Amino acid sequence: MISVSQALLATVLFALVIFATRLFPFALFSRRDPPKLLRFIEQSIPPAVMAILVVYSLKDIPWAETGGLPHIAALTLAVLLHAWKKNALLSIFGSTALFMVLRSLL
Repeated sequence: MISVSQALLATVLFALVIFATRLFPFALFSRRDPPKLLRFIEQSIPPAVMAILVVYSLKDIPWAETGGLPHIAALTLAVLLHAWKKNALLSIFGSTALFMVLRSLL
């Protein structure tokens, strides 16, 4: 068991390390442009992460129970809402609500 002062010290140290890692890119590129590779990574990572999350969330669909209807309908609604309104919260909450309704009915 650690004491309160040790926990406080650890929290402060972790906060400083996190702050330093967040500050580093701004300090490094404050006076010059980032390299092309870094710009490519900056543009490529978010869509790649989203694609991985979609594949991960769809991998365990119980096709035998409902034919995957709640999952596919919610995914379709999320894509349509986001394409229409470009609002992540609306896409997330709208598709989650549809999924929960379909899940409870089927």
